[in-house]
Amino acid sequence: MARTIVERELTAPVALCGPDGRLNREAVGWTRTPLHDTSGIDGRRVWGRNKRWEYWAVTTPTHLIALTVSSIDYAAVHAILVHDRRDGSTIDRSAIAPLGSSATLPASLGDGPARARTSSIEIDLDELPDGAGTRLRGTAKGVRLEIDAHRPAGHESLGVVVPWSDRRFQYTVKDVARPATGWLELGGDGSRGDGSVERIELPEGESWAVLDHGRGRWPYRMIWNWGAASGIVDGRTIGLQLGGKWTDGTGSTENAVVVDGRLHKISEELDWDYDVHDWLAPWHIRGEHADLWFEPFWDRVSATELVVFGSHGHQCFGHYSGWVDAGGERVAVDGLLGWAEDVRNRW
Repeated sequence: MARTIVERELTAPVALCGPDGRLNREAVGWTRTPLHDTSGIDGRRVWGRNKRWEYWAVTTPTHLIALTVSSIDYAAVHAILVHDRRDGSTIDRSAIAPLGSSATLPASLGDGPARARTSSIEIDLDELPDGAGTRLRGTAKGVRLEIDAHRPAGHESLGVVVPWSDRRFQYTVKDVARPATGWLELGGDGSRGDGSVERIELPEGESWAVLDHGRGRWPYRMIWNWGAASGIVDGRTIGLQLGGKWTDGTGSTENAVVVDGRLHKISEELDWDYDVHDWLAPWHIRGEHADLWFEPFWDRVSATELVVFGSHGHQCFGHYSGWVDAGGERVAVDGLLGWAEDVRNRW
């Protein structure tokens, strides 16, 4: 069932919050480049509801990598994930620290570095000079990495404000199909038996980074779908950005496709069909402007239960095929590596 909506493209800088801390309705819309000032999401006015994070995922022919630096006011949640596609082994390191002192997060995207500092995890996310990209560095037991997520000239990303109400709203930037280079080191902690370290150089042209940047004030309970994929199809760089459930009924969507750096907005609430009893069965994501099948090969299951915070998720990694509209053109998608997820939060 098609659910096309009317969305407004913003082209000038705008503050996410008004002086009273509530949503600035002039900020509701979508952008091709980050234009929102999110400095009002600082925890001083509405403590406990502010959610701030930087999440990066990197896909390569042999490894899946993810870094998280986040603060949800009463806790900071950080993580480094590395999944080896060659043998199915996984390094999954996480740290939850009370309050947010272990997290450094810029007031707005690009305003400064993001850092995580705990006894078990260190993460540094730094913008490269002249807007050339972002350097991702991480260290935890058995893993070290340094990856550059390059930003080609003219590359566009999707920014969206999702308004549940004047008090509850989210600004997200989903930046897909960023070419990645760098290295990953595994071992050195005895996990390889001999204390050795394997160094993997990310293959240029086959490695891709995706950013999920978030600043907002959320309802206590929320369910979302998120899908993303990056790669080259028929000589063109394609990035998919798909979302569902959490945006339904708000008048905003986070659906788009990036073709050779140019973003094409999909102003439609897409249907997500998948089997919650068999997460590795094919997923179907479709509407008037997209018809995509997603075939997973790995389900990353996550579950955290604290007194006031709980999160349960299935992030399935696999390949997308089908088609998506890019402006007036129907673009074929074939074997594009990425993920699709179902996350249920109590936070």
